[in-house]
Amino acid sequence: MGQVLVVGGGAAGMMAAAAAAEAGASVILLEKNEKLGKKLYITGKGRCNVTNACGREEFLAHVVTNPKFLYSSFSRFGSQDTMDWLEAHGLKLKVERGNRVFPQSDKSSDVIRTFQRALEALGVEIRLHSPVQSLLWEDGICRGVALAASAAGQAPALGSASGGRTGRILRGDAVIVATGGLSYPSTGSTGDGYGWAREAGHAVTGLRPGLVPLEAELGDGTPARELQGLSLKNVEICIKKGKKKLAQEFGEMLFTHFGVSGPVLLSASSLAARELEKGPLDMEIDWKPALAEEQLDARLQRELGENPKRQMKNLMGALLPSKAIPAVLRLAGIPEEQAAGQVSREERRRLLQTLRHFPVRLTGLRGFPEAVITQGGVSVKEVEPSTMESKKIRNLFFAGEVLDLDGFTGGYNLQIAWSTGYAAGKAAASCGRQN
Repeated sequence: MGQVLVVGGGAAGMMAAAAAAEAGASVILLEKNEKLGKKLYITGKGRCNVTNACGREEFLAHVVTNPKFLYSSFSRFGSQDTMDWLEAHGLKLKVERGNRVFPQSDKSSDVIRTFQRALEALGVEIRLHSPVQSLLWEDGICRGVALAASAAGQAPALGSASGGRTGRILRGDAVIVATGGLSYPSTGSTGDGYGWAREAGHAVTGLRPGLVPLEAELGDGTPARELQGLSLKNVEICIKKGKKKLAQEFGEMLFTHFGVSGPVLLSASSLAARELEKGPLDMEIDWKPALAEEQLDARLQRELGENPKRQMKNLMGALLPSKAIPAVLRLAGIPEEQAAGQVSREERRRLLQTLRHFPVRLTGLRGFPEAVITQGGVSVKEVEPSTMESKKIRNLFFAGEVLDLDGFTGGYNLQIAWSTGYAAGKAAASCGRQN
């Protein structure tokens, strides 16, 4: 077994380092931040949804981009393997609604601490404040990395870094790039790995924010801030491009000063992002998805018939949150002060349609600082799915968010990191000095 260099101390990097060390390799983990797991710390609102307790087929069904690529790595190290590994290293877990798995303590810091203890026990050398400047390769084989001049306070020394760069050279038998994406750049995710991949001859697919809130206006052009702060439960949203349905989700959402957010919108954003980059999209909200249209119409008729003198703005409180009433009535073309007994059949029909198909115009994605993950990355067509090794440069591996892989919320993206990190670590450990 040889020397493995892991670049990036996030989820994929820590797992890769542990897996390589378990396989007998000498491992150095390079992290440019002052601590490991900086992005992991804020995952799941600080609770860290470490995985989803589901089987392979269900897991792959929740992967948005390139699910087939993950078949091999997930089969080898899946959700149950992740749970077993964490618990074997002292982290107690619990399973919540939707098979979401969290530490019993609800503290992401305990997940990071578990990895730190495991890495130390495995003899992994952790170097913080160690930014990498470039990868080194010769004759199509990755030989190490060039550290930035500021790494650990070291002065630069000349070396044969790729592209003519100079820096202190750190040689190894294999390099695993686990530098993350572009989301939450304040945690150090600045896309370094994409540039290195391109220099090594890899294609990097279009990068965009994923699992991100959306900018929007109401269907009549009114700014979404009219409904700012309105939180909805048990609604259904449908995003369309013309007649083509791009996404349909049921659950919770939130109106904000810029548009819409919440679980259903984050999931839908990953499905609709590519089209939204090309131009605005239409979204409909079904305020009462649990009722068939005939049932909702019957309820409307009953409310109108039993309260003929009540103004519509007051009567609608039985069906909608008060903040939503003005917008719903306006888009249905019904005056707020109109008496319920004066509502015509045509007005009732319009109101019914507005309740089932409330129009919202999606105008854009919010930026990477608000995105949970990055969509796009190193093309998986150029990476071996069972080992994560580059098909362009031998002994160069990629793991985690730097790859063109992403899933829905619910622990799927962290499981992608664990599965690909484990595969890369085990494979990299077998790269010896004979190369």
